[in-house]
Amino acid sequence: MRTTTARGSAPDPAPQTPEGLDHSASHDLIPERNRTAPAPDRARRLWDRAPYLLAAGLFAAYAVVSVSRFRRLETRSWDLGIFEQAVRAYAHLQVPVADLKGPGANILGDHFSPVTALLAPAYRVFPSPVTLLVAQALLVAVSTVPVTWAATRLLGRGPGLAIGVAYGLSWGLQRAVDFDFHEICFALPLIAFSLEALLRRRWRAALLWALPLVLVKEDLGVTLAAIAVVVAVRCRRTDPKALPYALGVAAFGAVAALVTLTLVIPAFNTVGGYDYWDKVGDAGGAAGVLDGAGTKLRTLAWLLIPTTGLLALRSPLLLVALPTLGWRFLSADDHYWGTDWHYSAVLMPVVMLALVDAVDTARRSAKPWLRRYADLLPACAATAALALTTSLPLAGVTEPGTYAKSKEVAAVERVLDRVPDGATVEANIGPISRLTSRARVFWVGAADPVVPEYIALDVRSGWTKDPVAYAGKLHPGAKYVAEDAAYGYVLLRRDG
Repeated sequence: MRTTTARGSAPDPAPQTPEGLDHSASHDLIPERNRTAPAPDRARRLWDRAPYLLAAGLFAAYAVVSVSRFRRLETRSWDLGIFEQAVRAYAHLQVPVADLKGPGANILGDHFSPVTALLAPAYRVFPSPVTLLVAQALLVAVSTVPVTWAATRLLGRGPGLAIGVAYGLSWGLQRAVDFDFHEICFALPLIAFSLEALLRRRWRAALLWALPLVLVKEDLGVTLAAIAVVVAVRCRRTDPKALPYALGVAAFGAVAALVTLTLVIPAFNTVGGYDYWDKVGDAGGAAGVLDGAGTKLRTLAWLLIPTTGLLALRSPLLLVALPTLGWRFLSADDHYWGTDWHYSAVLMPVVMLALVDAVDTARRSAKPWLRRYADLLPACAATAALALTTSLPLAGVTEPGTYAKSKEVAAVERVLDRVPDGATVEANIGPISRLTSRARVFWVGAADPVVPEYIALDVRSGWTKDPVAYAGKLHPGAKYVAEDAAYGYVLLRRDG
């Protein structure tokens, strides 16, 4: 209410002390730019945290998918058991023996993946295959951070976050998370951070991030060499001092792969060789590259169309995918050709960051249609990834059945719990991952000369009608009796 003096003159001035200052009046005194500053600051902080929030959400989703599959007793291969045996040995400061590959077999004589020893401290505290699955979910999720960083820096916040979503939900990552545990989970953040540094023209950082790839798997030395070649191509004019480092790392990667395949792995292998040469033998190699051409072309289409709209073909970063595609398509084993399993996971950071590089370049093109196409692609890639997820493993996080453990599974677990800690056991895929954390487990029929105390079998498919007789054929002279059974799982105990 307006107040006046007795003479009806102008209103008294408002008190100017802080205590008497009217809130609405003080608000009017604040300049417009200062009044609106806090909101943009909060929005900016939220955008800055977006890569980490995305990674956290994906970590939770990946962990739910893989751990829930384990809880439902739906392990898909023996690989989880093999890696657990190796990590369990590392955790107890022992040679990484994986008896599932053969009694006393050193895992370094199968694939050269000493990087898995990094899981030993966590496994020592939490001795369970779940530790490996959660670690894999974390490593895959972490790789989304550099991908989102690179995309945001070059393309802007909205397109950058869209690329992060497209990568995090990409079919290659989902297939890998859904397929037990594999050492390639360590390669994903290394490749992603390396290529992110490359796009920032931090050549030496790009090389340093890629160097540990030689400890992840034997073929990744060639991928290291490919990254170094791309660095050399990019830096030769702008930073010639980095060129010798790039060429040196390229040579190191190629030599490391060759030495690992021909000397290191055979030195640990029980027969003094590399067990996978026969997969690129008479039926594979250059002569067999056209075998399964339809499957291979479909894999290429899946790699390049829903993820990048083919625009990634304009980036030299795509060269980093050639070593992995090369050994897969030259192989005679058709399991490597398609989109199943975990084999395409290491390609996902490559194709997505190649897309980022290509979009950044295309935006400066003289062709209007190409600029427009490049502007639309990040959102299109995210939309495609979201749409495809409805038929991919992450869709399971919305289904109640994902989180439930059936009475059948509980009954099978009670059967397997009858195996004493430290016992020797032969098993096929179903029981393996429930036993490797506390027993010495062999692949069924491959334990010779060990005669195991127990044999645990999943016979739900009916592949044997008489498990006791089957055990007698495996180990003539040993007598096995049925210890327990539930819902197609049978536990046999050696009698005497």
